[in-house]
Amino acid sequence: MKKNILLIGGSHGIGFEMAKILSKNHHVIVASRSDEGLAELDVTHIRFDATKDTLDTSLLPDNINAFAYCPGSINLKPFKMLSIETFQEDMQLNFFSLVHVVKQIIPKMTEGASMVFFSTVAVGVGMPFHTSIAAAKGAIEGFAKSLAAEYAPKIRVNVVAPSLVDTTLAKRLLSNDRKRELMSERHPLKRVGEAADIANLAVFLLNDMSTWMTGQILGVDGGMSTLNIN
Repeated sequence: MKKNILLIGGSHGIGFEMAKILSKNHHVIVASRSDEGLAELDVTHIRFDATKDTLDTSLLPDNINAFAYCPGSINLKPFKMLSIETFQEDMQLNFFSLVHVVKQIIPKMTEGASMVFFSTVAVGVGMPFHTSIAAAKGAIEGFAKSLAAEYAPKIRVNVVAPSLVDTTLAKRLLSNDRKRELMSERHPLKRVGEAADIANLAVFLLNDMSTWMTGQILGVDGGMSTLNIN
């Protein structure tokens, strides 16, 4: 069955890879600040900035079968160098904007619908310099589990928790061969993630092959969260 799938953020990175896969068989609506790159895909674009805009739900189908919220941030600094404003900005983009969109669209979610949110390996594994982003993503994990419990069995809610992924968001951390090598060595599988690695799992969670999964935090992290091979 062709589904109506809403992606918040989908013009680059993981969201774009998801749109590319899903648009082959479904009606995909991408709400993002830019439509760059989307012209090559069969999708509907809505201009939307998650940090400041209210989503115009009149532009959405009456029924939404699946939803993913893709915007995120990476502010990796020692705690003493992070301002309160940075914590607030990370929480706004990653968590409060997500909650705001969910509030708007949940009346349109159909029976058996699926939601996918994104966290980080740093929530489950304490890592230095991750206090701000881990706090914001940790809020997402708690929210998702509670939402999954409250809306079962009508709506499934799952979270994907990646490690470092080679996207525009992470370009500062992978800006040269030495940095890439060091980051790769930190992972048991000896490479950083690709956008498709994460998108493939997210697409699985949005489709009917995962209908007995809800309330899960799923790591796609090259083994970082569970393996110690050093």
